[in-house]
Amino acid sequence: MQKRGKSPSAKTLRVSPHGAQNAELQPIGGSSNDAFNNIVLNQALRAVWVSSDSDQRDQQYQAALAGMIGLKPRDELEGMMAAQLVALHNAAMECFRRAMIPEQTFEGRESSLKHATKLSRAYAELLLALDKHRGKGQQRVTVEHVHVHQGGQAIVGAVNAGGRVPPGNEGQPHAPGRITHEPGSEVPCTDEARDPVPVTAG
Repeated sequence: MQKRGKSPSAKTLRVSPHGAQNAELQPIGGSSNDAFNNIVLNQALRAVWVSSDSDQRDQQYQAALAGMIGLKPRDELEGMMAAQLVALHNAAMECFRRAMIPEQTFEGRESSLKHATKLSRAYAELLLALDKHRGKGQQRVTVEHVHVHQGGQAIVGAVNAGGRVPPGNEGQPHAPGRITHEPGSEVPCTDEARDPVPVTAG
């Protein structure tokens, strides 16, 4: 029988209250806690397909860092989304690069392009989710049918030619005119009466 090893000793994790720190890395991860910002940044950097050349590798890291800062994350959720956007972009571009390698099989190129397309689609969906989180994806409602019941009023636009506003509606810039319905009333005809014109049969 194997002897069980000693259980690891319990370790106390000290958690700082949210907003208690003056985080220097907040423009990168969006958090007031630099431990979070540092972790998210390193996760994004480890997802970059880096070059073996040290100078080029530094530029790739700086580009990933600039991408996260450019997204201006405002909280931890946006910081994580920024890291994923950087990772998705780099992965998609690496697949596109591999698809352009000459003298490879058709299947290899097709596989790289399929992966690049999926990654690009995921990038676009995540970007839309970020915009929705920030309130940019507001829905627009278009009213197509308006029912006016007896005694009601319908506000319509561009009723009068020349953009003139009837008296009493000056304070309504989006409602230049009103159409009202009054049962039993008649609309007078402004055309003068004319003599009938004979029509020749055949």
